[in-house]
Amino acid sequence: MLISHDGTTATEVQHQQDATADVEKLKKRQNALTRTIWTLIMIGGFIGLLLMGHVYMMILVMVCQTVAYREVTALFGLATTELSTQDKQSLKDKDPWSKTLNWYFFAVTNYFLYGESIIYYFKHVVFADPQLVPFITNHRMISFTLYVIGFMGFVMSLKKGFLKQQFGLFCWVHMTLLMIVVSSHFVVNNILEGLIWFWVPASLVICNDVFAYIWGITIGRTPLIQLSPKKTVEGFVGAFFSTLVFALFWGTLFMRFNYMICPVHDLGISAWNSTQCKPNPVFVWRELPLWHPFAIFMSTLLGRTITAIPYAPYHLHLLLMACFASLVAPFGGFFASGFKRAFKIKDFGHSIPGHGGMTDRMDCQFLMGVFTYVYYSSLIREHHVTVGTILQTIVSGLTVDEQIELVADLHRYLETQGIVVP
Repeated sequence: MLISHDGTTATEVQHQQDATADVEKLKKRQNALTRTIWTLIMIGGFIGLLLMGHVYMMILVMVCQTVAYREVTALFGLATTELSTQDKQSLKDKDPWSKTLNWYFFAVTNYFLYGESIIYYFKHVVFADPQLVPFITNHRMISFTLYVIGFMGFVMSLKKGFLKQQFGLFCWVHMTLLMIVVSSHFVVNNILEGLIWFWVPASLVICNDVFAYIWGITIGRTPLIQLSPKKTVEGFVGAFFSTLVFALFWGTLFMRFNYMICPVHDLGISAWNSTQCKPNPVFVWRELPLWHPFAIFMSTLLGRTITAIPYAPYHLHLLLMACFASLVAPFGGFFASGFKRAFKIKDFGHSIPGHGGMTDRMDCQFLMGVFTYVYYSSLIREHHVTVGTILQTIVSGLTVDEQIELVADLHRYLETQGIVVP
């Protein structure tokens, strides 16, 4: 019988190893169950908020960005590893405003960004209220003033002996604002341009992640990147083609609903309200003529005459967004993996049971959201003169006397057209 140096037999050692393995298996099953339950909860909550309306989706984005901001800024404590526990406590005691200033800059940045969105998308509302006009016309100056107040507060809080850590935190906060809060602002703008520009791109990222996992555990053999050892080339390629197919199906399904494709004009609407708008030309169905020999082949194969196939320009945009979601957006996850490895942590936090922190789930979504906004605003958005645009020009560019003269002239014009103005 073999006896180890501590007096235990080989049989006992084997039992201990088996017991440890059983405990590990039980933990993995529990983690898998927790992860599955919370995945279903998140999907159900996501769909529920989507049906409730645009404003609820915007609140969801704001909550996600707030939690992610808290998680990332909290990591700065791990960055100051050269400080002893006593020095960290001393820094905390001598710089009590650091945390306050962090959230102050967060609030000011959101005030500026969301104010810009409100002014742009709801001109017809805000410029019609005289009490809001001074705040709207001076929004950028007010935002800058608030930022300068925070900047001055930071300078006044500087303490000799801790300057490196304080300036490090200042830079850390501003980079976090740029990568999380500004990115979230573009995601909110996507919602206001039409829910489909938020829902479908976000779904493509989730789809790509799921298929990468499925293909990876099925046929994955070749490591893709050192930062994420579990990622494989086979999973990456398989997810790419799967996401292309999913994009065409998923996008075609939701482009049929005005609730999804119409830009928002009233934050009070939901999926149960009737929504009407002139659809963007990318959603209008067209026919693509087939090459004659191919048309004959398809007609023979299907037993009916086929000379063209229906399509919408949105399908091409779907394929391009699917390519970005598959080939570029995952690098947001790789970046986050490298970030975590640098600080030797498994997750950014524990905000979502079984999934880690909010940042762990949103790393790819932020990058996808920015791309979608830039892509949409550059290649798809239609620029028309709107009532809000004209109202903004009138309020900010004409004197009161000129506004009265304009109203009188417009009143006379409408009367000559036979329109009764109350």
